[in-house]
Amino acid sequence: MKKRIPYILLLLLIADLYFFQAVKTLTANVYILCAYWAFDLLLILGLLYVMTDRRANKSSPRLITWLMALTLLSLIPKLFAAPVLLLEDISRLLRHFPPRSVWVSELTLLVAAIPFVSLLYGMTGGRHRYKVHRVTLRFDDLPEAFDGFTVTQLSDIHAGSFTSKKGVEKGIALVNHQNSDLLLFTGDLVNNKASEMEPWIDSFSKLKARFGKYSVLGNHDYGDYMKWENKGARYDNLNRLKKVHAEIGFKLLLNEAVNIEKDGQSIALIGVENWGKGGFHKHGDLIKASEKVPDEEFKILMSHDPSHWEAKTLEHLKHIHLTLSGHTHGMQFGIELFGFKWSPVKYIYNQWAGLYKENEKYLYVNRGFGFLGFKGRIGIWPEITVITLKKSV
Repeated sequence: MKKRIPYILLLLLIADLYFFQAVKTLTANVYILCAYWAFDLLLILGLLYVMTDRRANKSSPRLITWLMALTLLSLIPKLFAAPVLLLEDISRLLRHFPPRSVWVSELTLLVAAIPFVSLLYGMTGGRHRYKVHRVTLRFDDLPEAFDGFTVTQLSDIHAGSFTSKKGVEKGIALVNHQNSDLLLFTGDLVNNKASEMEPWIDSFSKLKARFGKYSVLGNHDYGDYMKWENKGARYDNLNRLKKVHAEIGFKLLLNEAVNIEKDGQSIALIGVENWGKGGFHKHGDLIKASEKVPDEEFKILMSHDPSHWEAKTLEHLKHIHLTLSGHTHGMQFGIELFGFKWSPVKYIYNQWAGLYKENEKYLYVNRGFGFLGFKGRIGIWPEITVITLKKSV
């Protein structure tokens, strides 16, 4: 974040100066004008503190979070409104720069109010507006005993970002309300440290599923996005996190497979460590994880990063019927209305939210239970996925 702050400050200053033209057109009240600049001055001083103080990232994580939220609330509405002022300036240029129109300034504030209110809701109600996505998948070779079998998928809990016990408990209760047979968690339990999960162990221990709860690691679980005193501290943190999975009742799969048995029949559940394209971890070993799984067995794979599906899973010698991933969060921002789905993250990941199919192989990308960075969600709500397996007639 520190490397980006100078650019954020420059953009914030330019946006402030430009947007101020609309404010001063509408009011000459000295208290309002002073409050406008006082807020931005405090915000800029906070960003400068984070940029220059080496201890800020470690000692003031909440300050950084608040600064990020306030920066978004200040900057994004102004950027949305800037084109209105720009169009007026083009018109004023052709008319030898007459005074700004009051109605254009009013329109500018109205346009800015839309993203402002959206961001404000995303940071309050949006972060715990859990949505249940239901999918029914049919397979010719699904064992008869598993016809109608239900799987709830969670992903990207990011416990270090939580502040509302009531909000989190609401999500956990909704998960249990689904009454699914199997509960699968596809990685990123924390942001960086295993200790982030300590206040939430009792809450997540309440999750229930008749045929068990299983999990895999995500890229954030390895603790590689922070500085440790030494390699031993990082190693101890990862070991502690693995124990936390057990304490909340999850069986952590580390490049291995287990059988889920029902009425004398079984399906294979495979879990790999994180494997992601680009600079992300490539600890996942699908060959090792599936080596003891018979070719004819019905297989569900848990793999945190959806890029693993195109890069490795589709070409794998053994047919993986269903892959479950997370990681993208749907960027916590986008539009999903009447079947239309869009988020900026689609320009980074080919598969970023929902169901995908290729060569009779399915991938489902969960939008995430928690949040990271931006402490909220807009349009892409936190997700609880319920998948029903059906045998084709």
